[in-house]
Amino acid sequence: MGMAVGGKKGSVKNDINVTPLVDVVLVLLIIFMVITPMLQRGKDVKLPQSKSIDEENKDADPIILSVTKDRHIYIESDEYDKEGFSPALKAVLDEKPGRKLLLKGDDALTVGDVREVMELARKAGAKSVALGVEEQK
Repeated sequence: MGMAVGGKKGSVKNDINVTPLVDVVLVLLIIFMVITPMLQRGKDVKLPQSKSIDEENKDADPIILSVTKDRHIYIESDEYDKEGFSPALKAVLDEKPGRKLLLKGDDALTVGDVREVMELARKAGAKSVALGVEEQK
């Protein structure tokens, strides 16, 4: 009864199994692909440029109002017509009183278009409306 030469009984391979690593990386990739579009609040508008930026309210969490160049009005990412805008904004302001409003108006709009939305916001009970601008480089 002899042992076979060169035969190792129960040898252990020290290779790394990469399958779980690939699974985790793919799940993280999918999560980032889903969350990234949600990071931008409000609608995508081209903001006017300004040399002076108000630094005092940078950390506040305002309600984002957007007006696109084709004059569509949004609260965060929900679209409203002019008749439905004030009641909807009033409901949002009643839910969270004291929150600031940030109005992002497209650069192609006239002052009258932006002023009209500001008047609608005042009718809804907004105390003040800040205008969103991009800092000039």
